[in-house]
Amino acid sequence: MNAVFKPTPSIEAQLEPMTPGWLSGVARVEHSAYKHPWTMGNFNDSLNAGYLAQLLTAGSSPNAALLGYFVAMKGVDETHLLNITVAPAYQRQGWARVMLDALALWSRGQNAQWLWLEVRASNAHAKAVYLHYGFREVGLRKGYYPAGGGLLNPREDAIVMSFRL
Repeated sequence: MNAVFKPTPSIEAQLEPMTPGWLSGVARVEHSAYKHPWTMGNFNDSLNAGYLAQLLTAGSSPNAALLGYFVAMKGVDETHLLNITVAPAYQRQGWARVMLDALALWSRGQNAQWLWLEVRASNAHAKAVYLHYGFREVGLRKGYYPAGGGLLNPREDAIVMSFRL
C-alpha cells in the first residue's frame, strides 16, 4: 500500500510497510505519544503475525520523517485497528484521517464489512477523531487498559467503537 497524501500544503507523505528496520523509530514515537506505550515486542509480534502494519512517512529514505503508523488485524469480515499513532509533532494536521482512509480502503479490498477499535475512555481527542470519521460507540470493556493509578485505579475502561465499511 504505497500512496502519496497531502493534507497540508507543506508536507507530502506516503504510506509504506512497517519493517523491522523502522521499529526503533516507531518505539520512540510510541513512547513520546503515550503514557502506556506498546513495547517493541508488541510491534515485533504484530509483524511476525502478518498483521497490516503501515508507516506514514515524509521525505525519502534514509532521512524520511515518521509522521505516524497503524497496525490492524484482519478477521473474517472485519478489520480490528490495534494501534494508530500520529507523532506528537504532527498531530492535529489531518494525518489520523489519512491513515484511517487508507485502512478503510484496504479493508474494503479484503471484503471486510466493519472496522473495530478500542479507545481509552479518557482519550477525548481520539474519541472525537473517531466519531468525526463515522465510528460509533457500541460497547465498553471494563478495566481493559492499564491506568497506572495505583491501588485505587489500576485499570481504565475502553470504549469499543465500530465503523460500517
